[in-house]
Amino acid sequence: MKNPELQLLVYGKNLKGSEVKINYPGVTVRQVYEVENANYLFVDVYIAPETKAGTFELELSKSISVQRGKKSVTETLKTTHRYELKTRDKRPQIIDSRDFIYLILPDRFSNGDPSNDKFADMADPESDRSNPYLRHGGDLLGIQNHLDYISELGVTTLWLNPVIENNQPQTNEGGAMRSAYHGYGFTDHYNVDRRLGGNAAYKSLIDAAHGKGLKIMQDAVYNHVGINHWILRDLPMKNWLNQWDTYTNTSYRDEAVMDLSHGSQRDFKVHQNGWFVPFLPDLNHHNPFVANYLIQHALWTVEYFGIDGWRVDTYQYNDLEFMNRCNNALYAEYPNMFITAENAVNTPVSQAFFVRNNLYLPFKSTCNSPNDFVFYNAINAALNEKFDWGRGFNQLCTMLAQDIVYEDPNLNMTFLDNHDQNRFFSVVGEDMQKYKQGITFLLTARGVPQLYYGTEVLMKNFKNPSDAEVRRDFPGGWPGDAANKFLASGRSAQENEAFNFTKKLAQYRKTCSALQTGKLTQYIPADGIYVFFRHDAQKSVMVVMSQSDKAQTLSTGRFVENLRGFSRGKNILDDSMIADLGQLAVPAMSVQVIELMK
Repeated sequence: MKNPELQLLVYGKNLKGSEVKINYPGVTVRQVYEVENANYLFVDVYIAPETKAGTFELELSKSISVQRGKKSVTETLKTTHRYELKTRDKRPQIIDSRDFIYLILPDRFSNGDPSNDKFADMADPESDRSNPYLRHGGDLLGIQNHLDYISELGVTTLWLNPVIENNQPQTNEGGAMRSAYHGYGFTDHYNVDRRLGGNAAYKSLIDAAHGKGLKIMQDAVYNHVGINHWILRDLPMKNWLNQWDTYTNTSYRDEAVMDLSHGSQRDFKVHQNGWFVPFLPDLNHHNPFVANYLIQHALWTVEYFGIDGWRVDTYQYNDLEFMNRCNNALYAEYPNMFITAENAVNTPVSQAFFVRNNLYLPFKSTCNSPNDFVFYNAINAALNEKFDWGRGFNQLCTMLAQDIVYEDPNLNMTFLDNHDQNRFFSVVGEDMQKYKQGITFLLTARGVPQLYYGTEVLMKNFKNPSDAEVRRDFPGGWPGDAANKFLASGRSAQENEAFNFTKKLAQYRKTCSALQTGKLTQYIPADGIYVFFRHDAQKSVMVVMSQSDKAQTLSTGRFVENLRGFSRGKNILDDSMIADLGQLAVPAMSVQVIELMK
């Protein structure tokens, strides 16, 4: 690695006072740290550039006093730990605006191996598909079995909700006992949950995905761990966690962090150091041992599994200087690494604050992408509003006009819904025209588009009474399912219409540089019609979206700066030809994606 420093965490009974030795060419013990808990040592190791791959032994020796009859004698107690240095052979692929990301909650997608659904020796030993709050048995092999379906859809990248071990007990939330099937409470960073198939299944999925030209993005959680994490049973030191005299929850208010002009230190501390929920203990990133533990795990994950990018959960609740250090450590080894930050905020300035931006601020984030909640809010609101001043499609125009705050808005990860939001098809009132407009805007506007599993086959529901309603099983992912939505024969006519619409546009986007990386030029919406162009030296695409309740004829004279030199076009959604670009027939509540031709 470019950074030759490694910090090893060593755990055992009463290690205080131990001498640490390594006898391996190129590996040197630099410093040994004793901490509050005598059962831990932290060992700084230097690995010279010429060091060869192989396994070395970490030898701990300690003098102890032993009673031999009436005599007390000193003996040396020795223990050894084996540690492997692996050859670097992973080359993460670039994730950017050329990609189309598909979000999967592994427990709810497909069950490839029923034998790993539950284990009696785990803190939560249950699996029951009839209960929306418990585990359902989906796993990594189930995802691997459906890579062809994902590729057919036009997807290039998979984002999986966390796969790391969540050996958590069920918790009482809202009066119901719920499992940690979502994956956001880690209990052992270096093991993939065995109910998903473990490390071997994750490696197999990634290798298979790469073999089919698909990339993998992992969900990172730095802010907290599960209440059952092994390290919490015997903390190295009290300040491994953010501790309070009485339980203190975060405020969830991003203003407390970004308000560098007027914000109080009290609000800042509560937001940053308060716990997300009582059963997810908050990690103290100011503790250098905690910071190293998390950063080294991120680097190890890329090298060991071969992932291609990161989505960072609850980004704003982490210490932001720590996040910069973590981002920079990844960028140092992988300069083009895609790291996208989850911040459920409502304004462009707030969203830009947590990523690379054009704002004049004393703090500058190094993260290169936000989960674009501003985009999400705008498209979901716009589709449900009557067109008026500042409303309806005007919201989309206003949202894009504020891209000036981002260093590179083309890296914003855009979405219509995800595992924490109401299902998109339900939000738009199960209206197919609005659905098609949302999918079109997602796949033709700037950014890195992300689709939530099942949106392509019109999975629906609101988060009422809980998130479980928007995390239902993908139909056909389990043997014996009444319908198999992975197959056209198992989908209704309307579901096939949605799938084929998404597929056609996504597959076209894969070959259209203008939609991937081209400049976006938009025109102020008028009469309920919103027009924008994506264009580069190779191709120009015109997008026409109408939320008017009547058909119109659109005179295109005001778009001359983008239409100059083009006389005709092809609507790639239905393959119809447009002989005259001077006037366009625009049906009510319609969308057109027109490839311009000379």
